Amino acid sequence: MVRSRYLAYRLVFLFFVLGCIDVQAQRNAALRYEIDAKRMGTDMNSEDALPRSREFKRIDSSYYVGWMYEGSYKFNHAADYLGFKNAAIPLERALTLMERDYRRELATRTSDIMQYFPVYKYHIDYTLIGYYLMNCYSNTEDVEKVHSLLRRVLKWNFQRDYQMDVYNLLGWTVHRNRYYTSTKYSFLKNSIDENERYANRLLDSGLRRITINKRLNSQIFQPGYEEFEKQSVYHYKSILYSYALKIDSAAMYYNLLRNTPIFPHNNYATFRTICGDFREAESEYQQAVMQDAGDKRLKEWAYYSSIIDIYKARPDRGSELMRDMIKANGSTPGFGWYNIALARTEHYNGLILSSDQHATKAAGFKEVHIGTTLSQAHYDFSVQLVRLMNKQSLLNRQKFENKNWWYNPRIIARMSRLLGEKYMQQFLIINQFAQNPERDRVIYKLFSTESTVSWDEVWYLVKDFSTQFFVERFKKEAQTDERKIVRKYFKLFVARLKMEQGENKEAQLLLNEVLQDANIDPDYEKLFLARVYQAQAECALRRKNNAAYNEYTYRLYQIYPQLVPDTELKTNMRLNISGSPDDIVVDRLKDCNIEWVTNSSIPAPSVYLVFSGAGAKKRLEFYVLDREGKYIVEKQAIDYDKSEAIGVSLAYRLFNIGGMPRTEETQEVGLSI
Repeated sequence: MVRSRYLAYRLVFLFFVLGCIDVQAQRNAALRYEIDAKRMGTDMNSEDALPRSREFKRIDSSYYVGWMYEGSYKFNHAADYLGFKNAAIPLERALTLMERDYRRELATRTSDIMQYFPVYKYHIDYTLIGYYLMNCYSNTEDVEKVHSLLRRVLKWNFQRDYQMDVYNLLGWTVHRNRYYTSTKYSFLKNSIDENERYANRLLDSGLRRITINKRLNSQIFQPGYEEFEKQSVYHYKSILYSYALKIDSAAMYYNLLRNTPIFPHNNYATFRTICGDFREAESEYQQAVMQDAGDKRLKEWAYYSSIIDIYKARPDRGSELMRDMIKANGSTPGFGWYNIALARTEHYNGLILSSDQHATKAAGFKEVHIGTTLSQAHYDFSVQLVRLMNKQSLLNRQKFENKNWWYNPRIIARMSRLLGEKYMQQFLIINQFAQNPERDRVIYKLFSTESTVSWDEVWYLVKDFSTQFFVERFKKEAQTDERKIVRKYFKLFVARLKMEQGENKEAQLLLNEVLQDANIDPDYEKLFLARVYQAQAECALRRKNNAAYNEYTYRLYQIYPQLVPDTELKTNMRLNISGSPDDIVVDRLKDCNIEWVTNSSIPAPSVYLVFSGAGAKKRLEFYVLDREGKYIVEKQAIDYDKSEAIGVSLAYRLFNIGGMPRTEETQEVGLSI
């Protein structure tokens, strides 16, 4: 009897609980209906998303929508590590709530549109939350979480990917971390080659999945819908084959993407760059501007366009572009990269101390590498290499500013200090570089999709180390590289390395072959031609061929004058003075490493100096013409009152190095122009 009464009580209690649950479920359904109705008039990517998220959570905090809105708002406003960390919290909550409450809807796969229509909105929301959350993890370098999340999404086996083309993103994640192994990230293989093959297999799985899903989706979506999904796979295939320097395969996938809305102008421009076609690359980077509009990550088109400006002997344009990017974007992602690019363009513009200031600024900035395969290792390497070039330039400029430097103990002491700093910088880079498993395929290849430095910068890295190793390496590339247009760059490196070994005759023969290459673009490969002329002049000097030396130093000056003060070459010039000469200025100018000639048979530019004024109001107008009477240095003027440092400033300006390069000498006299 007692047992029967106990069972009756339990049944009553159970019905009561079930009734409460049913009432609560009805109440929750009503609240969620209200949220869904209000959501119809809002955009989760708008500025209104945050107040709407608070409202939705007040109505029902157990519903995922409020957390999704909060996460979306925070993700769209994140620009640093902390911002993405904070955005991940509500996004994680939203994803967990969806999986708890809508498992049946998320798992639905059907060819019946009447069954699919009620659930597809959950697939869209889930993949959008997942996409934002994956980017939060990626932008905070939480790679294991990225992979786990992608595998978590894949388990639902959605019949359309919507925002999460999972296999593509898995392949991208593997490729982005290709230089690590399973000891660092559990999902990786144990070499770059293995990781790249694995990434390609993941993309192949994505293609197979599109075919499988088509059996269901063909009854729901318009014919041809699957072509758009395939284009996403082609996009990632083009990235992998470009990285592997499989030129024909990469070109095939880019051609499959051409004339589609997702054709990646930025990636294709970089592909054309590694093929040595800088003209088309520049055009594609210009088209990439609109594709990147509104994107808060690094604008790669701007960074790499500045390098093409250097190749065109217009580093001033590159500097202007980088200053505009820094001004427009502030200290958001890309700020550090733009400062690296500005440091590089300033170096090639001859403004070495300005270059070093921007390199220092980049080194001190905590860059966030959003949506790119470029990592902190690429970033640090780029900074340190610019600094090495600057150390070498400051050392060489002691000789440029003082042609009899070996008689001056103060200059010798300064050069000893700079030489020590250069060796320390080399030691720092080599230690860092020795740990880079990509050096063979990214740096030694001279042109690579993952390279963040110019081909010319690589010379500063290799010229003082293991010369024979690099001779053999670059000689092989000059003969076998699939990119025939690029082979001449390897040949130039071999010639310069042969000169380092004292084999000047063989070097000159190679340089002559290089100049006969029919693929040289004189507008877009001026830096290349300048380095060939420099090497020819150095070779002629060693072989005591004065006629060749005079001709090639003139050509070097004519095509890229900013390089000359850093080359240790003595340029021939003709001096024409008018007005009331300032002897202090002229004498100091003549102390610089310039050969003033009068023989009309020697190829040399003509320097014109016009002095006027006196006392505290002195003025110097100057310009330089080539042998055909064309301006190399446009007419300009300096107003000054201290003559002591004007000679050094003038010497630099005669090489189109604008403004006052703040050398130690100009700092000592306190002059600033």
